[in-house]
Amino acid sequence: MVVPPLRSQIQPGVTVDIVQKQDQPTGRLMLTRSPSHPHGIKVRLTSGQVGRVQAVITPGE
Repeated sequence: MVVPPLRSQIQPGVTVDIVQKQDQPTGRLMLTRSPSHPHGIKVRLTSGQVGRVQAVITPGE
């Protein structure tokens, strides 16, 4: 099981992989106030998509 990144690891401008609500198995920029969430921190991308961060992508990955 992959543990989603903490809120402190997510900053505006970083590249992230998200899972959108309709794609989840169970159904402002950062929409989760807690420092962590078992399904990932909820964010709104500049494209308008809303989803939970599954990974922060670093250059070269």
